[in-house]
Amino acid sequence: MEDNNTILDNLEAKAGMYEEAFSSCAQGTLLALQEQFGLGDVHTLKAATAMPGIALRGETCGAVIGALMALGLAMGREKPGQDDEAFNTYVAADRLCAEFKKEFGGYNCREVQQHLFGRTYNLQNMEEVAEFSASGAGKKCAIPAGKAARIAGLIILENR
Repeated sequence: MEDNNTILDNLEAKAGMYEEAFSSCAQGTLLALQEQFGLGDVHTLKAATAMPGIALRGETCGAVIGALMALGLAMGREKPGQDDEAFNTYVAADRLCAEFKKEFGGYNCREVQQHLFGRTYNLQNMEEVAEFSASGAGKKCAIPAGKAARIAGLIILENR
């Protein structure tokens, strides 16, 4: 049986690798967590398709969204009246956001870009998308995907 540090190291590496493969921090983060903890299915992964920076608008980082989706799948409520499950998930989500913000200066895509690249990119503008890619976006965006998966993985392990 793997120890928690090994699990977390593997989650971080897989999420980064999947982010590069999908060019999606949301799907990369979510898929690593899905595989490790048996969460959701292919439909859940597909639901994360439009989530990077909330539809590339520079809003909430997709890595955070993918990790939040995994927390909901692992801890969330299934029906009305499960208020303890909902509250515990909200507490976990708040912790995830706070830890991610400490690491990257915020949890919005623009804030993460500023931290990683020293500037922001408009990912709805094809010229800026080309600049973003040329600046090493694949490798650099793997970092927050990995960290978000690691943070969420730790929270899930602690709550199992």
